[in-house]
Amino acid sequence: MIHLIKLSVGVRDIAHLEALQAARLAVDPLLRHHTRNSPKRAEELCAGGSIYWVIGGVVLVRQRLLDIIEDHWDDGTRCAGLVLDPTLVRVQARAMKAFQGWRYLQPADAPADITASGGTSGDEIPDELRRALAALALI
Repeated sequence: MIHLIKLSVGVRDIAHLEALQAARLAVDPLLRHHTRNSPKRAEELCAGGSIYWVIGGVVLVRQRLLDIIEDHWDDGTRCAGLVLDPTLVRVQARAMKAFQGWRYLQPADAPADITASGGTSGDEIPDELRRALAALALI
């Protein structure tokens, strides 16, 4: 198993990502993210992997990858569709420099789920504060 890490461009916070994905689900029940290149390690990704979203320079949340399908952009151009579980799982905040596209992420290098680390939900800390604390390497 392996994961992906990807910048969530244009997304302000976790609530904004939830709202965008909810709007997509209302139109099409198959939640997916389009990407130009199909991952070569698709079988490993679909064997329990997740996509970790970088929001505002900090890894804040992940989603399980359910499948990788051949898909099309709105203009008909072929692309890969990363089929996602709609559930967003908060993870321990980790600062991340900008990069293009997506990268593979080894399970040992992935941020831990907040609920799995000490039993806290993390909901009591606002996203903006979590980003600031992560930038200072305090969480």
